[in-house]
Amino acid sequence: MKIKTNSIWGTYFLTVVFFIGGCTANSQKVKEKETEHILPVTSIITKDTVVHHDYVADIRALRNVELRARVPGFLEKVYVDEGQEVKKGQLLFQINDEEYKEELAKAKANLQSALAEAKGIQLEIDRLRMLVDKNVISKTEIDVAQAKLDAANSRIGAARSSVSNASIRLSYTSIRAPFDGLIDRIPYRMGSLIDHGTLLTTASNISAIYVYFNVSEGEYLQHIKTQADAPGKNSNKVRLTLADGSPYPYEGNIETVESEFKSGTGSIAFRARFPNPDKTLKHGATGSIILSNAVKDAILVPQKAVFEIQDKSYVFLVDSTNHISMKSIVPRTRFSSFYIVESGLSPGDKIVLEGIQTVQSGMQITPKPVAMDSLIAATL
Repeated sequence: MKIKTNSIWGTYFLTVVFFIGGCTANSQKVKEKETEHILPVTSIITKDTVVHHDYVADIRALRNVELRARVPGFLEKVYVDEGQEVKKGQLLFQINDEEYKEELAKAKANLQSALAEAKGIQLEIDRLRMLVDKNVISKTEIDVAQAKLDAANSRIGAARSSVSNASIRLSYTSIRAPFDGLIDRIPYRMGSLIDHGTLLTTASNISAIYVYFNVSEGEYLQHIKTQADAPGKNSNKVRLTLADGSPYPYEGNIETVESEFKSGTGSIAFRARFPNPDKTLKHGATGSIILSNAVKDAILVPQKAVFEIQDKSYVFLVDSTNHISMKSIVPRTRFSSFYIVESGLSPGDKIVLEGIQTVQSGMQITPKPVAMDSLIAATL
């Protein structure tokens, strides 16, 4: 009897031990499961944002003109040096002009001869007219003389044209600055034989400069929308970063956009104008343009909360019961560590911020709230 009693209590004891052990194990599993599903969650907000885009800049002078010889001859004098600043009309080069002076003198002599001939014929016509009036000769004599005068007048016109051409050719021997600017390299020196069209130097007006940069079609449309949404709020202002990474101290202004997109790249060229009072920027320099577009009430999503499947972007949306589901979104643009979302999310929506690789749609999580403002402040 005693033995039976001990057996019953032993069995009871073992049952209690196994029950307690099972509860403990289940409790640990539940705790581990809950720990695995505690994820940071943030609520979507809207915020006025300024998006900055960088573009390769092609810097050009306001005017950059090649100065070429318009007549052949020997380069007699060079009045300027390379890199020198010149004024409009300043004499730069002199080509030997003896030949062209002789041409002008000959053309003037021919003109004087033609004028003298016409004058003589006119006197003859006046004399013949008196004789016709007295019926001494017929009117036919006057007609013949008048024809000779017309021919002489034609020769006068040709002679005047020769004088004008000779004067122009003579003026071409003096090469002057077409505007205020800087002189580039001078490849020929005094005594060089210059042919028609020979490049003597290049003059650049860099009192201000043009900066060209290519913008994609999407970014072009964003810029147009920004102008429409905020007219008169400096939407055309741009900044310039120089080749060494330093910022250019003056702000530029977008003046014009080309008329068509390039078929090969799908981009369109913008032209901005920058002041250049210190002559720091030169024709052909490089840098990068910073174009800023203001976006009103932008929906911001951290990039780490977004994942892609087959070229489409998704986030994990958290509902009121803390279950998650995949939500397709359309990013508008990206800056810093955020996306600006075009569609798919609304203010107040909750999304999983981190750990998106460890969860799947339909799973229930324990959210750990993270304020979007704090994320933006820490990043921007």
